[in-house]
Amino acid sequence: MGKIEWAMWANEQALASGLILLTGGIVGVAGQFRGWQFAAYAVAAGVFVCLLEYPRSKRSKGTSVERTGQYCFTVCVKSFGPLTRNYYVRAFLHAAICVPGGFMLATVLGCVCLGIASIIYFVAAIRGEHWEPILPRKESRMPVAESIKNPPQNPPPRPPAETRRKRVDDLEDAAYDNPISVTDN
Repeated sequence: MGKIEWAMWANEQALASGLILLTGGIVGVAGQFRGWQFAAYAVAAGVFVCLLEYPRSKRSKGTSVERTGQYCFTVCVKSFGPLTRNYYVRAFLHAAICVPGGFMLATVLGCVCLGIASIIYFVAAIRGEHWEPILPRKESRMPVAESIKNPPQNPPPRPPAETRRKRVDDLEDAAYDNPISVTDN
């Protein structure tokens, strides 16, 4: 059996929990619930978590598929160096961010989800995983074969050259004479 890449699961969990925290924060601020200041914090924390977690990490084996528009976020996350590459730091950061969200009902679901993501990141850090950016590859061009440079002039199917019809304005002259005799049996 293959090795589980815990960081991949933690990334998806943290991104979803950031969106849930953001949504709960918007609901709490818009509703002016008691303790709406925690909801305002949840909006800011949700945006931060989404920006931090949007770029996927490169997988250790197999293909890594980046998210749409990930490159600009990858450059930002990569610029912070070991603070964002180390999953121990991310686990502690997510655990600290999720605590204030537990004081308000609108943000408690995002808080719990972010706490679970923190635990998964901690497991990934124990297993020795770290964040690697997915950078665009420079594709090497293969030399073009001679047959591709000169494509065929006639579309398929191509009968042999001696049996091809020639276009004539007169329909009688354009008729095709079959060299093989056709008879009814």
